Amino acid sequence: MTRQWRERWPLGEKFETPDGCVRWASFGEGDPVVLLHGSPFSSYIWRDMAPALARTRKVYVWDLLGFGQSEQRQGQDVGLAAQARIFADLLTHWGLGRAERSGRANPSGNADHSARPSVVAHDVGGAVALRALLLEGAEYADLTLVDAVGGGEWGTGYFKLIRENAHVFEQLPDYAHEALVASHLRHATHTGYGPGVLDAYIDPWRGTEGQAAFYRQYRSFAQSQTDELEPLLGKVTLPTHIIWARQDRLLPTEFADFLRTRIPHADLTWVDDAGHTIQEDAPAQLLSHVTAGLRTSPI
Repeated sequence: MTRQWRERWPLGEKFETPDGCVRWASFGEGDPVVLLHGSPFSSYIWRDMAPALARTRKVYVWDLLGFGQSEQRQGQDVGLAAQARIFADLLTHWGLGRAERSGRANPSGNADHSARPSVVAHDVGGAVALRALLLEGAEYADLTLVDAVGGGEWGTGYFKLIRENAHVFEQLPDYAHEALVASHLRHATHTGYGPGVLDAYIDPWRGTEGQAAFYRQYRSFAQSQTDELEPLLGKVTLPTHIIWARQDRLLPTEFADFLRTRIPHADLTWVDDAGHTIQEDAPAQLLSHVTAGLRTSPI
């Protein structure tokens, strides 16, 4: 087992939450952009894109609670609602946007007292970003959803099987558990991973704590946490860009159409010859599309 990926991708900053410590980092200077990862990944998925964006912007990355380099422990709430609250608090900690707990959503992001970041969210990071925006009072300059969860019946198949039988999967011997995680991760890519990448994604889920944390996320994620979003998607009026891989087998193309028809004025860009891990399969195309959608100066 190697953990060299942590040395190549150090998250040196800490943010304490009631359920554990979240690790984060920032790079560069300029208008702020925040990158959110999904499951079962970590911010390591942005390792190539973050430095490229940091040439002209200040880039923030963080590992969701229970993921990557953030703390894993028994009893954590790592569900989408909890992660969205943490994200809203992180934005306040960073001095970005506004994260009020008044219960009033601010989907247009009309703040006049703090910098509003561009937010780029992948997979369940999309649901985290949307919940923070619509339910936690966070404010963004613009939002880019990359093969992202935002509604529809996404918690099916593999996800549903593990969620409903987590108590069984938690008892797998370590070799069988690792094989399951690896097969799921391989299913996410269309072109394959580079040397050491698959191992870096598997690593946080190894060992007693890692295995427990892997199945804890399935226990915590709930379809109802995105069902709450669906009637609110029409209130998203800030510039929204949807980027989707044609060969995504985890979130097929109908999920892109779902978001496009429900978020007013959202535009949709397709990327060919890429799967769910578009950051691995087509990084240059993704960077180009993301950069094109970012506001040049949040107001």
